[in-house]
Amino acid sequence: MDRSLAVERLLRDVPPHDLPGALRTGLGEHFGAEAVELLMADYALTELCRVGEQPYTTEPIPVEGTTPGAAFLAQAATFTRDGDQVTGYLPVSVRGDRLGVLAVTLPAEPDPPVWAELERFAEAVAHELFVADRDTDLYIQARRSSRLTLAAEMQWQLLPGRACTRAEFALGGQLEPAYAIYGDCFDWSASARKLAVTLINGMGEGSDAALLTNLAVNALRNARRAGIPLDAQAELADQALYAHYRGAEHVAALLLEFDLGTGAVQVVDAGSPRLWRLRDGKAERILFDEQLPLGTFDDTIYTLEGFQAADGDRFVFVSDGVYNALGPHGELYGDRELAEAVTATAELPAAHVPGAVLRELSTRRHGGQAEDDAMVVCLDWFGPAPVPGNGPAMTVRPADEER
Repeated sequence: MDRSLAVERLLRDVPPHDLPGALRTGLGEHFGAEAVELLMADYALTELCRVGEQPYTTEPIPVEGTTPGAAFLAQAATFTRDGDQVTGYLPVSVRGDRLGVLAVTLPAEPDPPVWAELERFAEAVAHELFVADRDTDLYIQARRSSRLTLAAEMQWQLLPGRACTRAEFALGGQLEPAYAIYGDCFDWSASARKLAVTLINGMGEGSDAALLTNLAVNALRNARRAGIPLDAQAELADQALYAHYRGAEHVAALLLEFDLGTGAVQVVDAGSPRLWRLRDGKAERILFDEQLPLGTFDDTIYTLEGFQAADGDRFVFVSDGVYNALGPHGELYGDRELAEAVTATAELPAAHVPGAVLRELSTRRHGGQAEDDAMVVCLDWFGPAPVPGNGPAMTVRPADEER
């Protein structure tokens, strides 16, 4: 049996909380590893936290300026050497979602194919972690360098992930302050032909805002999974929120549906999340007819709009916690600053862009403290993937150019 498969089988056979022990046993027996550590990225994506038997018992490792952090940021193996010993830091990621780093110490430098084998194994570890999270809190706790607020606990459990990559697109999202968010949220779901992206900015603070956003996101998911059109999804979510809050609370939302075969995009703009496009090195805001936030009135009718995504487009979505942030002299972090931030991060992968924009925002924010939570989501559109046996992907005329 291939030794990587042998270790993977061992991981599947142990209780979910015992993955670190199985890693040490399996990699020691089959690869001669002298030490193995699983490092999980924290919620802010600024630290790597060692997974141990008890949470909060080890010091986190900064992502910036460290060898493990370099592996996490570059999504490529990095190495340190101590005499004959060599430690490889291998990205633990699944479908573009960066979970952490696997550190493996070997007694001597192996042949290059061994590292390639271990890198493939680290990907398998990521899949096991996704499954393990259903049955144990160990890895969720390990991601925390401090305690989450109740609202943040609710919001992080609501997210689909923080990144996703396919042949047609790459997505990345981040919320700040990571340990105390309350109303902002994002959601996405992809099928063979469609990509749905939802940006939410719920009103209020604390757990009340989180409850409002939870109702909105689940109402939209329920409508989307029923297979109904995007405008009807907005209308059903609007009815669900109004039935509960009677207009006293509402949710600003931007709903998009990408046709993965053509790049045509349908949109419902129901509030404040904004969309920026980077095309050929130029950043510009895409404007829509802003309709009523979800839950404002009973039986609101929503209208679809549309535009055409071009191969190589980058789309950056931001909440009002970004564009309404106050600078050191009371000025708003406005369109000019956002255009500069979108352009400055052009060379970064989509998963890295939200964190970079939010870090840049924090340097300009008055007093350095956030008065509102903030959301940034980045979507890179690579273009339609060819359908086997159907020839090149079809192209269509724009449904409606942005104004």
